[in-house]
Amino acid sequence: MRSFSLTLAVLLAGTALATSLKAEETARAYPATVEGHVVLPAATYIQPPADAPADLKVAGKFTAPDRSRNDQVGSVPGVSFLSPKDAPRATGISMPFPGQAVQGFSGIVNEGNGTFLVITDNGFGSKFNSPDAMLMVHRLAMDFKAGTIERKETLFLRDPDKKVPFPITFEGTPQRYLTGSDFDIESIQKVGDSLWFGEELGPFLVETDLTGKVKGVYATKVDGKVVRSPDNPAITTPPNPSRKVAFEIQRSKGFEGMALSPDGTKLYALLEGPVLNPETGEKEKVDGAEVLRILEFDLQKKEWTGRFWKYPLSVAGNAIGDFNMIDATSGLIIERDDVSEGTPSKRCPEGKVASDCFDKTAQFKRVYKVEFSPETASQLVRKVGYIDLMALKDPNGKAKQGGKDGMLDFPFITIENVVMVDPAHIVVGNDNNLPFSAGRDPNKADDNEFVLLEVGELLKAK
Repeated sequence: MRSFSLTLAVLLAGTALATSLKAEETARAYPATVEGHVVLPAATYIQPPADAPADLKVAGKFTAPDRSRNDQVGSVPGVSFLSPKDAPRATGISMPFPGQAVQGFSGIVNEGNGTFLVITDNGFGSKFNSPDAMLMVHRLAMDFKAGTIERKETLFLRDPDKKVPFPITFEGTPQRYLTGSDFDIESIQKVGDSLWFGEELGPFLVETDLTGKVKGVYATKVDGKVVRSPDNPAITTPPNPSRKVAFEIQRSKGFEGMALSPDGTKLYALLEGPVLNPETGEKEKVDGAEVLRILEFDLQKKEWTGRFWKYPLSVAGNAIGDFNMIDATSGLIIERDDVSEGTPSKRCPEGKVASDCFDKTAQFKRVYKVEFSPETASQLVRKVGYIDLMALKDPNGKAKQGGKDGMLDFPFITIENVVMVDPAHIVVGNDNNLPFSAGRDPNKADDNEFVLLEVGELLKAK
């Protein structure tokens, strides 16, 4: 779920095409062909476990700007994050929700045989409005030939053994179910008898067993020092307004992607934003371009190794969606702008701003193949090539929705799932930010979509 500021969006949009890297010039575009498409409807809800607090039977009660409580299900219409202020685009789904929304997939693991683990992230976009949004892992069966998707199982994260080292929303309850006010999980890996999550609020790494019970929480270290975001529970507002709050990770820019080494010994946790200088607020850069840290975590020792790499953003202000490995030295990373959604075919006429069309449309939405190794530690990863998610070939009409003239676009603000399924194919999926995103249709909340793409040339590229 994208924590969104319209002011920030305007600023980033103004500079979005201003800065690019020399490294980007060597990364060429490769074709991607749609071979399957599955869609889970946006309005998909489930009930919390029987032993969960009653307050979790309705989600989205605190999404008003002042966080005032609202228990009336369906009383507040959802509006797109990216609507113009003078022409808000209603998405057709209202809050609060009747139960927990399955939406918001942000991180994927391929279990094989058409089965995938995906996670529902923090809920409604921030730590402060998501205390009733449960953190969940779903096991999905996707049959791309038949065009079907089925939720087979849902795990709810919980902390009955009190492994979380700070107070949680449901601190005094027996199961201590976790919510979006405790963690914002954005990436997942399955390692032996554990699930590992990269999250944004701390940022932390969170380890659970295969049922979702917390086994450990690990603070983030950069250059040997613990770093925090303004949402870290250790950060407090100073009593004097003239004093600054020091932090190194921008809000909502913690671990968005987290890959697993093929030998299962290391995690590669990727921050979504550049590390900040806590004194000046300056972003980490290389030759004037913004870079993101990939931090290595040793799974046997359960500690940061101190080794890292730097991912160069193609455009200043871009964001990361997901990160998974292809082999020991190469991986796939979604890079996207953080300020646009909308399919170009439904753009407003020039000079018009209206609630039934897109005033601007999706721009930068890509999957990059990157290369790095122990020998290149502390250096930039190499961008080998990319596919353009706004220009997917669909000659056989496999698209379930959004396809036109033999093409399919993925016009979502948040595209946060990518994983290889075999040496020629990957799966890509969106995070629909329910009910705040509408990229396919100006007035329809986005569904959860997954597309199977043939990208053999990209995966073999050197």
